Amino acid sequence: MATKKSAVGTSEPKARKPALVAAKRKVSAATPSPAGLLAEIRTLILQARQTVAQGVNSALVLLYWQIGHRIRTDVLKAKRADYGQQIVHALSGKLTAEFGRGFTMSNLFNMVRCAEAFPDAKILHALSANLSWTHLRRIIYLDDPLQRDFYAEMCRLERWSTRTLHERIQSMLYERTALSKKPDKLIAAELKKLRDDGRLSPDLVFRDPYLLDFLGLKDTYSEQDLEAAILREIEAFMLEIGAGFCFVARQKRMQIDGRDYYLDLLFYHRKLRRLVAVELKVGDFEAADKGQMELYLSWLARHECEPGEAEPLGMILCAGKSDEHVELMDLQKSGIHLASYLTRLLPRRQLVKKLHEAVRLARQRLRAGQNGSIEGSA
Repeated sequence: MATKKSAVGTSEPKARKPALVAAKRKVSAATPSPAGLLAEIRTLILQARQTVAQGVNSALVLLYWQIGHRIRTDVLKAKRADYGQQIVHALSGKLTAEFGRGFTMSNLFNMVRCAEAFPDAKILHALSANLSWTHLRRIIYLDDPLQRDFYAEMCRLERWSTRTLHERIQSMLYERTALSKKPDKLIAAELKKLRDDGRLSPDLVFRDPYLLDFLGLKDTYSEQDLEAAILREIEAFMLEIGAGFCFVARQKRMQIDGRDYYLDLLFYHRKLRRLVAVELKVGDFEAADKGQMELYLSWLARHECEPGEAEPLGMILCAGKSDEHVELMDLQKSGIHLASYLTRLLPRRQLVKKLHEAVRLARQRLRAGQNGSIEGSA
């Protein structure tokens, strides 16, 4: 009997052991590890700090705007400029003594300029969630109001750092977008869509020319050399073509009627929700290039587009182009954008001249097209 009892007694722990192990596993799974708990708490602290920093930044920007608005309306509206200067100087001294260096005379005039550049407090309130006072100080001294709006909205949308903003302004991003080549009313309408709905249009995305001086190409190079250099510097290239582009493929193979075709580069733009086909040309744009790109876009639309995506767009990057060719072929109706590229950065004065000439010709074509449509409807 004792032996039997002993046998029963020894068998019970064996039966319970799997259940105890499972229970322990369940408890350990429910209880976070010290390292996991630390990571979660760190994330919470950093998120809270970010929220507080954004709130402080927004409040500071709006405070500076209010101060600038008051000085502008109450002091600087006086006809005597020297009187206004004296008042601001005295005001700066008293504010600096009480509140610190943020209220120097030069910064007070920055606040005044901010109120002049952005007279609508609602617009500034929307910008202040993403743009710091340092961002705004760089933007407010741009002369063209449309240029200011462009950089402010793109900065807000793409969350540029102050360094990135400075680089974009220095590289004349606004002047190189297709948008800048349109009449002011159309530019204002596009920027309003961007501000109100966050909607990007291809004209805000595509540029001309592209600055590819970072590729380090020699005087003579082939399309394969150009492609290899772009892939070698793909990060810098994608920064130049703009935020939102994702690399998809190189030498994308397409079979059409038993023949193989190869697209140089294929990207996807997240904001536009479209594939973007890129063809590279070391020479000037030729009429046949349009037909080739139309073929590629049709194939991509049929075989590569996902449900809900817009029609693919094409970008032909070439060393040069004839304005008359571009005008006669009306490329944008086919979803094709043509741009030249510079493998060596031109002197700023020369680049400005080149861009102004491009803007003049583009606006001239737009007016001619608008006049033609009005006459046709009459």
